Amino acid sequence: MRKNYKPLGDYIQKVDHRNKDLKVVKLLGLSMTKEFRETTSNIVGTDMSVYRVMSKYQFACDFMSPIRVNKFPVVLKLDDEPNLVSPAYPVFEIPDRNKLDPEYLMMWFRRTEFDRYATFKCDAAIRGGYEWKELCETLIPIPHITKQREIVKEYNVIQNRIAINNQLIQNLEEAAQAIYKQWFVDFEFPDENGFPYKSNGGEMVESELGEVPAGWKIKSFTKVIKLSGGGTPSTEHPEYWDGEIPFYTPGDLTQYYYSLNTYKNISPQGLQKCSSKLFPPNTTFVTARGATVGGVAMAGVHMAMNQTCYAINGNKVNDYFAHQLTLATISHLKKEAVGATFEALVTKNFDGQLVIEPSNNFIQLFGDSVNSIYKFILNKVKQNQKLIEFKDLLLSKLASIES
Repeated sequence: MRKNYKPLGDYIQKVDHRNKDLKVVKLLGLSMTKEFRETTSNIVGTDMSVYRVMSKYQFACDFMSPIRVNKFPVVLKLDDEPNLVSPAYPVFEIPDRNKLDPEYLMMWFRRTEFDRYATFKCDAAIRGGYEWKELCETLIPIPHITKQREIVKEYNVIQNRIAINNQLIQNLEEAAQAIYKQWFVDFEFPDENGFPYKSNGGEMVESELGEVPAGWKIKSFTKVIKLSGGGTPSTEHPEYWDGEIPFYTPGDLTQYYYSLNTYKNISPQGLQKCSSKLFPPNTTFVTARGATVGGVAMAGVHMAMNQTCYAINGNKVNDYFAHQLTLATISHLKKEAVGATFEALVTKNFDGQLVIEPSNNFIQLFGDSVNSIYKFILNKVKQNQKLIEFKDLLLSKLASIES
């Protein structure tokens, strides 16, 4: 064992501050990405006095998850507002932060190698878990506190750049949506004189969807947009898998427009042996089943797709208009499903949606208008991918720190 590897139990201790006075009301859950999330628990009639209160620089964890999902959910609280977590989640802290930096420890917890270790150490019980005793016995490299803080600073530079890019991506997405709404919802696209069409007397005619610009048509979604299905190669043929072709599934849904990586890849042989085709960049993917039904993303590279999604390309329209029209249609479908179970999307859901088909020249003008926005978004997503790779490399090197 390297001399700077120390048992974690020498640096951490449990804390058990309960919400006895009921002053704290914010309840959070723990995600598989080692972050807080909004709770999905039904707490009506629940005794909230037994819930644990977390303060800044404290950790909460779920010892029962590693055996089930091969991850150890653990979160470090970095804000000042107290929150609650389930009484099933142990809370612990570092009593002397001049010996072990909490953010350095959280970096160690984020390593995929640590998740594998926690899974390996789980006991053989039916609900086997990675327990407090095993956590305390875990050996990690603990260099001088100055070195720890240098590492944390370097890591946070990367994290902050990713966060800045994500905010920029979100702003650009909102800009693209605002242009679509201005042109195809409010009908204030530029007229031949460059003025907003509707407010400057542009000719409007009645339709099934209300007033629309003259010359525009009302059609079923599937008459304007082309829907394609996917398929999955046989898992009995290893040569069909682990190739170089990204294979999009509902689990690959991203928070933002573009998807670049997928959990699974297939080979050219696998593509030939399934009903999916190779979809080009800017294809819109819509999740048709599962927990993320109705989720929308765009392909940032050539991708195949499984059978639980739809691929959407412009039929006679460009991909940017097709994407924005899909976002608007999915949003409308979700509103219609309020109070009902929205478990799957089938072709008839799209068939039943009437949409506006503008004149082709306006669709092309829209594509030209937002082209630079989409390209910039894709560039930032690619930049973030490289930053994440560098961040993962930094985490992997923690094990080799000597001093």
